[in-house]
Amino acid sequence: MDNSNNMSYQAGPAKGQAQEKGSQMMEKAGNAAQSTKESMQQAGQQMQAKAQGAADAVKDATGMNK
Repeated sequence: MDNSNNMSYQAGPAKGQAQEKGSQMMEKAGNAAQSTKESMQQAGQQMQAKAQGAADAVKDATGMNK
């Protein structure tokens, strides 16, 4: 096998490994984005519940919750 054939032969597996590595990185990024989205949704729900509780407390204190 001459040098150019050997380089071509070695380039195939290297390309496959790079594609797999890229795929793994994209999957990790997708998982991180999904986790962030879920965390933000949870935080939003908690803030909404606290705001509703505060609004109810004001209504109770002012007698508007009857």
